[in-house]
Amino acid sequence: MTVVYALAMPDEIFQPWLKRWGLTPTGPSFTTLLGSRLMPVVRDGAPAMLKIAAHEEERNGARLMAWYAGQGAARVLAIEHEALLLERLTGTRSLADMARSGKDDEATRILCEAAAGLHAARSEPPPPTLVPIDRWFRALEPAAAQHGGTFAKSAAAARHLLGTPRDVVVLHGDFHHDNVLDGGARGWLAIDPKGVFGERGFEFANLFRNPSAEIALTPGRMRRQARIVAEHAKLDPARLMQWILAYAGLGAAWSISSGHDPTSGLAIAELAAAELAEA
Repeated sequence: MTVVYALAMPDEIFQPWLKRWGLTPTGPSFTTLLGSRLMPVVRDGAPAMLKIAAHEEERNGARLMAWYAGQGAARVLAIEHEALLLERLTGTRSLADMARSGKDDEATRILCEAAAGLHAARSEPPPPTLVPIDRWFRALEPAAAQHGGTFAKSAAAARHLLGTPRDVVVLHGDFHHDNVLDGGARGWLAIDPKGVFGERGFEFANLFRNPSAEIALTPGRMRRQARIVAEHAKLDPARLMQWILAYAGLGAAWSISSGHDPTSGLAIAELAAAELAEA
């Protein structure tokens, strides 16, 4: 899930849904970075998570969660307007912890398997609210024009990739270690999608910025993980590296626009550019 702050929030917003869906709270509510409210609950003895979306992006993500129908993702138990009730994944394992404790390769393989479940064909058409991935990359061009350098390299890679799309699928859009959780007997399952569509290779670019900048910038890590992803996800290695370059630059552009430090994103983009230059 997107990083959350464990804050005590007024719970009145949950009351209609607790009553409507027969839910019992089991812990304090909290909020996401986008302002959505969440509360752990129980329904009919089973753990669940009640989410009240405060942003259109998260409402669109909820529709995509419903479309996944529990294949590769947490099950949607109920959805109506801004409210979403999800199965609560209570497994104790963490892919981020695995990556930090010497099991980075294993975590990456698990993520590739989880992505395959999300990208599998469905019989139902996807939600009409999906956003084309090229719309996201529009934010990169002003940064390239203003700052040049690494941003220009990332923008050039993005223009090439977006102009020659391959294997277009429904994308989670924020696929990384903290958004794939331990579902116990059901395996590793995704949460918190953004709801976009575009080339399948894009989905994996975010793995190379996670679970932390420190790990992402470890010498040799990008090359090793890229080999694993290319093999297990059946991707062109050079094109995967181009996606890493493009998305790291986009992330750095977003950081600037939101008043945050783009240094780590630019460093990851430069690593990808160097890998491409050596190929």
